[in-house]
Amino acid sequence: MSVAGVVLAAGEGRRFGRPKAVVELDGQRLVDRAVRVLRDGACEPVVVVAGAIPLEVDDAEVVHNDAWATGLGSSLRTGLAALGPEVDAAVVALADQPWIGPDAVRRLRAARRDGAVVAAATYRGRRGNPVLIGREVWSQVSKLAVDDVGARAFMAAHPDQVTEVACDGTGRPDDVDHPSDLPQP
Repeated sequence: MSVAGVVLAAGEGRRFGRPKAVVELDGQRLVDRAVRVLRDGACEPVVVVAGAIPLEVDDAEVVHNDAWATGLGSSLRTGLAALGPEVDAAVVALADQPWIGPDAVRRLRAARRDGAVVAAATYRGRRGNPVLIGREVWSQVSKLAVDDVGARAFMAAHPDQVTEVACDGTGRPDDVDHPSDLPQP
C-alpha cells in the first residue's frame, strides 16, 4: 500500500503579509517542515502544491496550481491529480501548521491499513489536519473541493466514510496566520 504526502502551499499569505510557505521557523521554511513531517511519517512520494510564488523543495516534487487564487480546493485537486496510479491514498497537510508531528501521519496510515476510506486527525476531540484520503474517493472529494474548501465538504456529506483518529500528544494543530503566531526571538 503506497501512501503519498501532499503539502498545500500555494497561498499568498494575505493575512500574514507574504506567502507562509517560505516563512522560517527555527531556521527552516514552513514548507520544508511539512515535507519532513510527511517523510518522517513514511509517505512516498511527497508532492508540494505551489501557486502564488514558485517553490523549490528538496525531497519533494513541486507542482504548480494555476488556479491557486481560487482557494484551497483547487490546490487539493492539483495535488491529488499529480499522484501516480501506484498511490493508494494521500495524507494531505498544510504548510502553515508547523507543529504537526509525524506520529499523526503514522496514525492516519494505520487507520488506512485498518480499512479507513478517509481518516481525519483529531485533537481534543476536534477535527484538524492532516487528513488521509483514499484513492477510491478522490474524484468525489475533488468535485466538492471548491473555493477555500478542501476535503471538509466530502467529510460533511459522507460522515459514514470518515474515521476520526485521535492525535493528541503528536503535536499541535495550530495555524500560522499572522506573524504574531510564531515565537518571537
